[in-house]
Amino acid sequence: MGSLKSAGRDTFNSGERIAFVTGKLAAPALSDTVERLSTSERFDYEIIVLNIAVAALMTTEWIARRLKVPSGITRLVLPGYVRGELAVVEQLTGCTVERGPKDLRVLAQHFGKHSAETDDYGAFDIEVIAEINHVPELTSDEILRVANRYRDHGADIIDLGCNPGATYGGIGEVVRLLRSEGHRVSVDSLDPAEIRLAGDAGVELVLSVNESNLEVARDLNCEVVVIPDQPSGLVGLESSVERLEEWNVPYRIDPVIEPIGFGFAKSMGRYLQVRELYPDAEIMMGVGNLTELTDADTAAMNVLLLGFCQEIGIRSVLTTEVVHWAQSCVRELDLARRLVHYAVCKGTLPKHREPNLHLLRDESTYDYGDKTLRQLASELKDRNFRIFVDQGRIHLMNRELHLDGEDPFELFDELSIDDSSHAFYLGYEMAKAVTAITLGKRYTQDEALRWGFLTRDEESHLGRRGHREP
Repeated sequence: MGSLKSAGRDTFNSGERIAFVTGKLAAPALSDTVERLSTSERFDYEIIVLNIAVAALMTTEWIARRLKVPSGITRLVLPGYVRGELAVVEQLTGCTVERGPKDLRVLAQHFGKHSAETDDYGAFDIEVIAEINHVPELTSDEILRVANRYRDHGADIIDLGCNPGATYGGIGEVVRLLRSEGHRVSVDSLDPAEIRLAGDAGVELVLSVNESNLEVARDLNCEVVVIPDQPSGLVGLESSVERLEEWNVPYRIDPVIEPIGFGFAKSMGRYLQVRELYPDAEIMMGVGNLTELTDADTAAMNVLLLGFCQEIGIRSVLTTEVVHWAQSCVRELDLARRLVHYAVCKGTLPKHREPNLHLLRDESTYDYGDKTLRQLASELKDRNFRIFVDQGRIHLMNRELHLDGEDPFELFDELSIDDSSHAFYLGYEMAKAVTAITLGKRYTQDEALRWGFLTRDEESHLGRRGHREP
């Protein structure tokens, strides 16, 4: 058993002491995770390590026969993969019993640490506008399919991107279609004729107007985005804003972000300048000008840009998902706006708060150490293979052997596997292990690698590849 760790007054329930039950393999990681959680949430806990390597092989009946609960424990948390009725353990211990999450990395969320009810996390005030590009070239079904996907991923407004050089006479029909499906709609065009057609159909926002087409805004019954006459500066912006205010046309200002190498730094400065000139104005930023035009993963870019927006009061951003590497920008922005809102409003770092934005690497990893793995291998009593990742190497073990190396092909060559299904299973798991080593991710046998909000959960294969119950 682990020793009692006191972290002060419990903030879950008064007088509650929690015991976390685990096996030998998961004990170090569980201890680290619970210690961090107890420090922030201020509760007392005990780690109970049972005499089994893999906690997922436990059943509630097996636990009930072996569990000794320390005095004062009122709540038991079992591993998430434990099978059987919880009542079996409750009757023998007199404690409240629950299953924890299958993944230790979400233990904090399991206890509600990140929930909106406890700390307001998840609130936001930045609007996401998602553009459908080249609308004139798409069918109604294609447009509606993209619009629904954007909305499902967090977009507030669906922007209809028109093609320069030719007036699209069907824009009004598309606006009506999306509005009939409950979408909020904007149109991206400088063509006065297209803008009027969209306006007559009930569009709520026009992107964009400047000196070249400003007159069209006078007769619109909607908000407009006003931009400078030239993207490299603020020329013409002041006079355009004055006229819009004279006509009582609602507007938001977009100083236009420029790609890296084409004035990016100066364009960011223009947003600061506009905020100083117009302290109460609504401002929009087209973040797609950076994410679509930079050879880099987009999640971190979106977080940084939204952090800038949150701090200076930019309350709407425009994005699109044209290039392949930007295919998840809407979801990234939806998560990022919550993270930056929390950081700015609470005056805290945007750290250890949004695991769904850790796509490439995990928030943290842990090593078992050679001594722990050697001891574990010596205690195995069956032929089922266990796979671990430790210090950049794959460890493969059962009661008969303990192999370790960096190349799964070399490890596999040392095995005698006749069952093709089992060979496939081992190959699949070792491929995941190599991926985890390569990217600095946690690997847990029979669990999906975590890719933030892109994670594809997989069903455990325990019991399907020759694993036995304890």
